Amino acid sequence: MSEKKHKNRGLGRGLSALMADVSQAEEAATPAASSGQADRIVPIEKVHPNPDQPRRNFTTSDLEELAASIRQKGVIQPLIVRARAGEDGSFEIVAGERRWRAAQMAKLHELPVLVRDFDDTEVLEIAIIENIQRADLNPIEEAAGYRQLMEKFGHTQEKLSDVLGKSRSHIANLVRLLGLPDEVQTYLRDNKLSAGHARALITADDPVALAKKVVSSGLSVRETENLVRKAATDAKTQQGGQKAAGKGQKPSKDADTKALEGDLSAALGMRVSIQHDENKESGRVTIGYSTLDELDELCRMLSATR
Repeated sequence: MSEKKHKNRGLGRGLSALMADVSQAEEAATPAASSGQADRIVPIEKVHPNPDQPRRNFTTSDLEELAASIRQKGVIQPLIVRARAGEDGSFEIVAGERRWRAAQMAKLHELPVLVRDFDDTEVLEIAIIENIQRADLNPIEEAAGYRQLMEKFGHTQEKLSDVLGKSRSHIANLVRLLGLPDEVQTYLRDNKLSAGHARALITADDPVALAKKVVSSGLSVRETENLVRKAATDAKTQQGGQKAAGKGQKPSKDADTKALEGDLSAALGMRVSIQHDENKESGRVTIGYSTLDELDELCRMLSATR
């Protein structure tokens, strides 16, 4: 009967369940108090990392800092774990691998844990949420986490905003960055550009060329915004001159069209271009994808609206 109930759970349960468990665990202020909040105290050798944990890199300096705190105060917040299949008394980490690693460095022998029966899908969801809450993610990693939660588990920006304590505009602005070309996203991953720089480049006609100039010249966010405006003005002036010379070029996109492109890019997680003919009140929408997986996802979303 419990197996049947387990299979019928809807996706997304992990989001609220994790937040409830973490809120409960955070009430503990000492190792002794945490034992009252935790389900049990278990030997550290009985706790194992999740092999499908999406985050692979753990900064040594951060772990050493956490280990120093654990030596003084113990593990204040219990780890969330689930029973390890086929190994009685052993557990797999659902949330808290960083604490587990630091506890090993601190030479602890036992850990406080909360035991839950999450399935593989829910474990993935929770791992993504825990990673998003970390402070050292680059903007693209954080944005990809939000998109995964929305696409794989059906969460809306409003729901994520409420539960994760992030503003809806923060989430929307980061997801919009995934519509930038791969080269610009690489600059973000390598910390050569900040999220502020990238947001300024979203509406640019040639974000790659401008991004290269921003990086090579070490421009500030304000200077980048001015650069984007100047590029748009220059393009408009050039188009105007060509039209006067009989070239018949179309005018630059207006602010409303660019804003709509940004909104659609944020919703789809892909770069969207709108070409609108004001004289005919018609036009076309172009959606750019970077991988076949993105194309498959786009087809899925379009099919779901029928």
